[in-house]
Amino acid sequence: MAEPVRVRRLTDQEGQRLQQIVRRGSTSSVRYRRAMMLLASAGGNRVPVTAQLVAADEDTVRDVFHRFNEIGMVCLDPQWAGGRPRLLNADDADFVVVTATTRPTKLGQPFTRWSIRKLAVYLRKVHGRVIRIGREALRCLLARRGVTFQHTKTRKESTDPERDAKLDRIEHVLEHLPDRVFAFGEFGPLGIRPTAGSCWAPQSRPDRIPATYHRTHGVTYFHGCYSIGDDTLWGVNRRHKGAAQSLAALKSIRATRPDGAPIYMIMDNLSAHKGAKIRTWAEKCRVELCFTPINVSWANPIEAYYGPVRQFTLANSNHPNHTVQTRAVHAYLRWRNANTRHLDVLTAQRRERARIRSEKGIRWGGRPLASAA
Repeated sequence: MAEPVRVRRLTDQEGQRLQQIVRRGSTSSVRYRRAMMLLASAGGNRVPVTAQLVAADEDTVRDVFHRFNEIGMVCLDPQWAGGRPRLLNADDADFVVVTATTRPTKLGQPFTRWSIRKLAVYLRKVHGRVIRIGREALRCLLARRGVTFQHTKTRKESTDPERDAKLDRIEHVLEHLPDRVFAFGEFGPLGIRPTAGSCWAPQSRPDRIPATYHRTHGVTYFHGCYSIGDDTLWGVNRRHKGAAQSLAALKSIRATRPDGAPIYMIMDNLSAHKGAKIRTWAEKCRVELCFTPINVSWANPIEAYYGPVRQFTLANSNHPNHTVQTRAVHAYLRWRNANTRHLDVLTAQRRERARIRSEKGIRWGGRPLASAA
């Protein structure tokens, strides 16, 4: 029997980037949906479940998995657009990319970063080679090569010495014991403030959401649980996310399987999840805690489902208090669990999730990452 199609093991950078796209959304609906496919597959979901999650054909999902296994994160931005042949040869294009990714101070320029205008002027005057290229053509060339204008950031790599062993354990229970596996995690903080989003409206007349100046309601945290075997998502909003709240949530999850058989709980390395009381209770109640490695919270299957929660309950909302916000979240969860496999409803959900892009027709490329060994 052939092995089921799935994505390879994600690197730390890939998992963190996919988690960021799903949680924060993207200006490209294609990038957003493909990120959800990859994150769902990394969480142990098979192709049919992933296809229903994003309202796509199963063959499309398989193609995305194969492309990701071949070229990595670049598959999030497929190059569908055509156009006339490029005027620059391959050597000139390589030289442009190398110049753009080199600090200007190393090339004798008195600034620390390039702008498109400065880079285009420099390329016309560089000694020994003259490259005439317009600003927009230069921007598109860099985008095709995976070079975009970004903020410099610090980077977190997993320093967990048991990283591979923990990922192997999570993959094993997801593959062989899906009916006994639950994913637990927190989402938040959730504040009370008007939040912009998207909606259907007459052209140039979108709904207006008021601004807010005084936020006196505090914050809450959504404690969510996803049942792998039942494809069911539920949760509760609490004021804090300490050890006591985590233990109460885990007890409620244990109560869903009252037969006494062991269950497996996948969750991240938050300190509130690893207290002595929780470990003692887990050992007594036959609950195996499967922690994700340090800085690898993307390996938690529930992460793929926080994006739709944010899109449908927080975006384009103006909840007056936490009670109304909590009711909205729970109403969406009931709707989601009742319509998980209704194709027409999933198609409508995909259309609602798509964001309006301000720059149409531009295919932004992603920075290629080295494939996992």
